Amino acid sequence: MIALPRPRLQVALDTTDLAEALRPLNQAISQIDVIECGTILIVAEGLRAVRALRALYPDKTILADIRIAEAGALLARNCFEAGASWVSVVAGASLTTVAQVVDVANQYGGEVQIELGESYDAERAREWRRLGAQHVIVKRSRDREAAGDLSWGPDDIHRIHELAGMGFTVTVTGGVTVSDLGTFSGAPVGVVIAGRAIVKADDPLAAAIELQRKLAEVWP
Repeated sequence: MIALPRPRLQVALDTTDLAEALRPLNQAISQIDVIECGTILIVAEGLRAVRALRALYPDKTILADIRIAEAGALLARNCFEAGASWVSVVAGASLTTVAQVVDVANQYGGEVQIELGESYDAERAREWRRLGAQHVIVKRSRDREAAGDLSWGPDDIHRIHELAGMGFTVTVTGGVTVSDLGTFSGAPVGVVIAGRAIVKADDPLAAAIELQRKLAEVWP
């Protein structure tokens, strides 16, 4: 069996205060591969949060998680000019919007991530890939977690395999902890997002180290 590459570790910064977000990030940064400037943080602080992260960490991959639904060219350009490496687009956006975002991303050497909702349309996903989107998120939503649904099931794993087979880098997110990672053994996961597991930890660096250790164990 071919060994799968180890997923990158992405930290989600989704506080309402930039200074609050930076404290755990600065502690854990040696273990972080992708910095997510989360939707909540961007709503609270604007794109100055992306600019600050780029100034602090010029060599890191930074996602501006603004979940573009329309006005794709304008919003994408603003994010890339602020220093983002990737931008996110919601699955419900029109294919015209996705194409606009991809076009702008190509101008800036950036990449595009599509965020799936609860439902999944494989044919539409193939269109995103044809247009040039590189990344897709499979998520356990915040609302699902709040309702007590903490499971990752066979449908999630099937979705990961199918999307990776289309050529996407697949990201998994939704309250991911160390104990969740074994569920994805053998699955072609490209990025694992941890938010609260790192940001809310008493020792963010130790938490990130433990996540990286588990990633190396599950994807040796």
